[in-house]
Amino acid sequence: MNRTIRKVAVIGSGVMGSRIACHFAGIGVQVLLLDIVPPALTDAEQAKGLALTDKAVRNRIVNDAMQATIKAKPSAVYTKSVIANIKTGNIDDDLSKIADCDWVIEVVVERLDIKQQIFEKIEKYRKAGTLITTNTSGIPIYLMSEGRSEDFQQNFCGTHFFNPPRYLRLLEIIPDPKTKPEVLDFLMDYGDRFLGKTTVLCKDTPAFIANRVGVFGFMAVFKAMQSLGLNVDEVDSLTGPILGRPKSATFRTGDVVGLDTLVHVAKALPANAPNDEAKDIFKLPPFLEKMVENKWLGDKTGQGFYKKVKGEKGKSDILTLNLETMEYGPKVKTKFTTIEAAKPVEDLAKRLMVLYNGTDKAGEFYKQFHHLLFAYVSHRIPEISDELYKIDDALKAGFGWEIGAFESWDALGVQKVLEQMKTGGYEVAAWVQQMLEKGFTTFYKTENGQRKYYDIRTQQYQPIPGMGTFILLEHLDEKVVWSNSACKLYDIGDDVVALRWTSKMNTIGGEVLEGVQKSVAIAEERYKGLVIANGGANFSAGANVGLIFMFAAEQEFDELDMAVRQFQNTTMRLRYSSIPVVIAPHGLTLGGGCEMCLHADGVQAAAESYIGLVEVGVGLIPGGGGTKEMALRAGDRIIKEDIATNYLQQLFINVGTAKVSTSAHEAFDNFVLRPGFDNISINPDRRIADAKRKVLAMWERGYTQPIARNDVKVLGRGGLGGLLSGIHGMWRGQYISDYDKFIAEKLAYVMCGGDLSAESIVSEQYLLDIEREAFLSLCGQKKTLERLQSIITTGKPLRN
Repeated sequence: MNRTIRKVAVIGSGVMGSRIACHFAGIGVQVLLLDIVPPALTDAEQAKGLALTDKAVRNRIVNDAMQATIKAKPSAVYTKSVIANIKTGNIDDDLSKIADCDWVIEVVVERLDIKQQIFEKIEKYRKAGTLITTNTSGIPIYLMSEGRSEDFQQNFCGTHFFNPPRYLRLLEIIPDPKTKPEVLDFLMDYGDRFLGKTTVLCKDTPAFIANRVGVFGFMAVFKAMQSLGLNVDEVDSLTGPILGRPKSATFRTGDVVGLDTLVHVAKALPANAPNDEAKDIFKLPPFLEKMVENKWLGDKTGQGFYKKVKGEKGKSDILTLNLETMEYGPKVKTKFTTIEAAKPVEDLAKRLMVLYNGTDKAGEFYKQFHHLLFAYVSHRIPEISDELYKIDDALKAGFGWEIGAFESWDALGVQKVLEQMKTGGYEVAAWVQQMLEKGFTTFYKTENGQRKYYDIRTQQYQPIPGMGTFILLEHLDEKVVWSNSACKLYDIGDDVVALRWTSKMNTIGGEVLEGVQKSVAIAEERYKGLVIANGGANFSAGANVGLIFMFAAEQEFDELDMAVRQFQNTTMRLRYSSIPVVIAPHGLTLGGGCEMCLHADGVQAAAESYIGLVEVGVGLIPGGGGTKEMALRAGDRIIKEDIATNYLQQLFINVGTAKVSTSAHEAFDNFVLRPGFDNISINPDRRIADAKRKVLAMWERGYTQPIARNDVKVLGRGGLGGLLSGIHGMWRGQYISDYDKFIAEKLAYVMCGGDLSAESIVSEQYLLDIEREAFLSLCGQKKTLERLQSIITTGKPLRN
């Protein structure tokens, strides 16, 4: 049966339910969000003379939850307009409406009896064949469907989303004993392609995969912390980005997720998994017991391991909980020799080696933590998963780890670490030693571009299922057709090549620009088209500001002029090549990274792409063709739609305020991405394959090299006067500084085509020339140098 999901019902509007509803709404699905009717009136409702029968009262719980979710940061939606896709109601009055839904998701409180009551009500109204799933984080799936009809059981399973569902990509699919295989196949595919998830098919074991191992990870951190006498601030400095984990590290993550969730899983596991060899580690430490008793559960109660308070002059301060005294105090600065040694190491696998081999307290922490983790995951095969890659996938997608447990073990050396673990008294599952004895020295290997994992059932390497639909450039080293020290150009099949570069934050310097131009030349000579995509957390943080600062500080303006020309020539090479070029950004796509996207034939952006021209923030204007392109787009809009200054003003404001789109969807609203040319991949792992298909589609249609533009309409003084008036008003209102005003005037000058007496038709090259002139003039300003230096030394812009 072909399934189409047009409308979804979400039962339960709490933190998870409302955010799941928002995620479905964000992909264009109609959502019915229901919750219970409140048992009593609030004081405000009584004052208004409302009764329990009034609709506003009966829907109060669901509507309040939605309003809280809409206001929450980070945003639960790609763009606010999709909220219109969600209709609210209550279970008593509106449950019959689920008859029109293709999928019903239960997200109520984690109590089996309540869930069973909800399912009994759902069965009265659902149509046969409708998907029914539960978002439980650990209640056995088979218990929930007891007593339901055969059709219900055949279309029922667990779909465990992780909070926040927009950002955490894991979706665990847990079958009921009677779930039809085609239902599981559908959900695995739909979760991947439509919801952008890493879908992991789990066994119905306690806490499934991610929470079983992830919560163990929390408890292992607590154990190592207590044995070494570390505090909250120290542990979060050790378990954040330096380790390939989110900025929220350990304790901030606990606050975001909610300590009640952590405690619920930790308490339930020893009882539900009595044969777990590490069940004693799940015993709650005294500080956690006390926090639960005090209802210090994290963000949902206003305080947890951290607490936000108002300091002097109304400024917010973050206090840290002292786990010895159970009192809050100022954050403690931390410093470890091992961390300082690891910071310069960009490659995570190599950085792990530095951390693990550290000789100070930090190094000992990393040894203890990894030994506990490695021992634990080895024993979970085959209990919670027959395939080890599922554990790594779940940890990366569910907890934001950049590298999984078995991947980390590979990076540190399986044999070497195993010997140290044996010396330390850590017991590892027998299959690991057997694997090594058979000559298999790693858990993963890449062969002919195919990623494989060690399978304990066959005792051989097996391909990871589903990977054929993704193109992961980091696993294609044998397909490299050209490289320099920063870039690699890969043959990705079907006569298409893909360029990837690796630098700190994937910034753009001379070697990257050389790589782009060389890749276009090679593609023109031998291939059908070019994809540009990067790995890591971000596509590109922009141009190398350190290089700009060096040239500007030393007044090497000839060198600086040459560098800017090279950047402009590179973006124009992307625009005017004889082959289609598609860029596939993800994460931060700032400054020069955004300028490259603006000049590509098409963009295939990951949904979580944060795109914008941010140069004004460092005292400059976009100098790699970005300002020119905004002027060109404004001119085209003026010609086609007879709109004079309002569109130009909007583009000017976006660039002048260094506006960054909070999603690829919002990038369309901000006129960075173009309808009809650019597209979105909800699943970031699919963006390169999608970009390749886009290249081939352009080639099949008969791609023709564009002609350089000599017909760009600019407004001259007529447009400039309006922009300068707005700038002056912002300055007089003290919204911008004197220097902000100076930069904005330079930007306005370029976007209006310079000091032209009337509307004029100019060439792209003319606009590039005045863009470069303005950029260089700003580089000579002392305040720009101060802003550049601030970015380099602190990572933060200076407001001067």
